[in-house]
Amino acid sequence: MRELLLAAALVAAGVPGAHAAGDAGRGARVHERCLGCHGTELYAPGRAKVRSLAALKREVERWNAGYNPKLTAQEIDDLVAYLNRDFYRFAP
Repeated sequence: MRELLLAAALVAAGVPGAHAAGDAGRGARVHERCLGCHGTELYAPGRAKVRSLAALKREVERWNAGYNPKLTAQEIDDLVAYLNRDFYRFAP
């Protein structure tokens, strides 16, 4: 119970990495919106510029800034989980 309260307090305080991980299955559906502008070739080894899970999230958030309608925080987490599971495979 104490761990749950601590996790909730960290999320409420906005501590990076304290939120629950996204759902990769939902993220795959969110990713379909991305495919209107680019394919998955951006994630290929040698072409991918992202080097960490934190950088992956920052990059998704950066692109979301110009997206309309914007992805929700949950959709961002889901999309990051999907990209990491299927392409990047960074350790949490």
